[in-house]
Amino acid sequence: MTLPWESWDHILKIDPDKDLVDGETFADACATGTDAIEIGGTLDITTEKMQRVVDACAEHDVPLYQEPSNPGVVVDDDALDGYLIPTVFNASDSFWVTGAHKEWVRIENGLDWSRTHTEAYIVLNPEASVAQLTDADCDQSADDVSAWAAVAEKMFGQDIVYIEYSGMYGDTEKVKAAQDALDESTLFYGGGIRSYDAAYEMGQCADVIVVGDLLHDEGVDAVRETVEGVKDAHAE
Repeated sequence: MTLPWESWDHILKIDPDKDLVDGETFADACATGTDAIEIGGTLDITTEKMQRVVDACAEHDVPLYQEPSNPGVVVDDDALDGYLIPTVFNASDSFWVTGAHKEWVRIENGLDWSRTHTEAYIVLNPEASVAQLTDADCDQSADDVSAWAAVAEKMFGQDIVYIEYSGMYGDTEKVKAAQDALDESTLFYGGGIRSYDAAYEMGQCADVIVVGDLLHDEGVDAVRETVEGVKDAHAE
């Protein structure tokens, strides 16, 4: 079975708690050329904020996924192509490895398993909100990252391995180490991609790049440059 993200290069992640640049709309965001929209954020997320973005993006022909930060903000909406649920492999608090997920399966009406997928997060920026929330051990060498990636794919059967540097541009050596450890899983990278050159460079290391803050800080033209950068990298 071919999974949707196997053909993606770029994901635009929209934080429902953040504003768009003045004068820009969710329609503009959907028209950047990104392969998919992911709706999610770590702090101050509510169902109402999530639903607002889902409704605005659902009108446009771009795959739409929700990455809920907790079970209480899941939006049950047919407009969504699916749900991407993180499990933080290097969290010091095991709640974020499996404990939170026990609560996921208890949500009202249950999970739609046909549309629910997990992401094996390896969090590497200690200053990021996700690192602090999950008490992630971010002191990982390239060899450590390679091992985490192998554990995620070989032992836990994860289809997505996600190197997360949220808020800073990552170490390409570590991202490459993760890629080299994988045979079938798709490698996502997120963090600090703010230009064509950064997208191009990280596109040579990862299968899919995730761009988020750039949309809220600089706008759709800057996002469009990152789409071009990663697609050029993958075209080589």
